[in-house]
Amino acid sequence: MMRTLSMALAALVLLAGCSIAPEQPVSRMQLMKTGIYDKYIVDESPEELLYALNTRGEVVVESKRNIPGKNFNIYLKLLATADGIEVLEYDR
Repeated sequence: MMRTLSMALAALVLLAGCSIAPEQPVSRMQLMKTGIYDKYIVDESPEELLYALNTRGEVVVESKRNIPGKNFNIYLKLLATADGIEVLEYDR
């Protein structure tokens, strides 16, 4: 009984952490309003990011901060939310 309950709880936690596509598709204008192509050096095209955001709801890309003469490697996580696109930055 206890084992079944713990397995059910673990499955619930795993499923709750999965990303889903947004209700409203993210537009190119919303992506550009985030300013990621000004603040960071991102190799992926806007179309690639939009496809990932509109199908999975989130995307993580390797990037660099756009600071001349400095090399700061980071990960950018973009989340498609009801309020727009949320940008999170993590050090590599």
